[in-house]
Amino acid sequence: MSGHSKWATIKHKKGLIDAKRGKVFSKMAKELMLVAKQGGGIMETNPSLRALVARCKAISMPNENIDRAIKKGTGELVGEIMEEITYEGFADGGVGLIVNVLTDNKNRAAAEIRFIFSRHGSSFASQGSVSRGFKRRGQILVPSAGVDEDKLMDIVLNAGADDMTNEGEEFEILTDPAMLLTVQEAIEKAGIKTEQAEVRMIPDTYVPVADKAAAKSVMRFVDALEEHDDVQNVFTNMDMDDSVLAEIEKESA
Repeated sequence: MSGHSKWATIKHKKGLIDAKRGKVFSKMAKELMLVAKQGGGIMETNPSLRALVARCKAISMPNENIDRAIKKGTGELVGEIMEEITYEGFADGGVGLIVNVLTDNKNRAAAEIRFIFSRHGSSFASQGSVSRGFKRRGQILVPSAGVDEDKLMDIVLNAGADDMTNEGEEFEILTDPAMLLTVQEAIEKAGIKTEQAEVRMIPDTYVPVADKAAAKSVMRFVDALEEHDDVQNVFTNMDMDDSVLAEIEKESA
């Protein structure tokens, strides 16, 4: 399995642990508010909201929290006015970072995110300097244990997926963002469990990182950003060498 895919899965599982502490619930509530504001609060006519609610349920976010956030987004309940901002920059080894932020205070968020960048020896890059190397894609991860690869390939391609790769412990399926839910539903209708399904920024090419110190530096940078309450997502193009990832996992075990 390539280092970038495995690291992404580790980050996802870490998110599930964080969710138990309520941190991810708060971030998901902000995203629900924005998506409901943009496309309405009815899931049948707002596929982005439907996909997001499915993600919320996957981390056991209480229904009342979900409903309250949607109502704040549609204006049925009073809520904060959220702005969506994207910052870009570079970490050790030339690794690119895209940071998605949802905030009710744009100036405060910019100052605080800039401070995190500075603390990790970086600064904001010009808009587009990193993101031009990424594409917005639907990404579905399916655990490979007990799954027939040819059967899954037929299911996802017939449902409209663009591509599927075998990453060892899991299959990665990429789709047009508009087709994400359709493909996910086809997989689950066939009785196959999905581990993750969301729209992400996927790099066109990855930056290989074979140095453990550099890899740990990038991971600390990403962790610091993700700890910020206004940061929704951090995307990187780091492809960590498997041997380096194994060493880091061993140290943290």
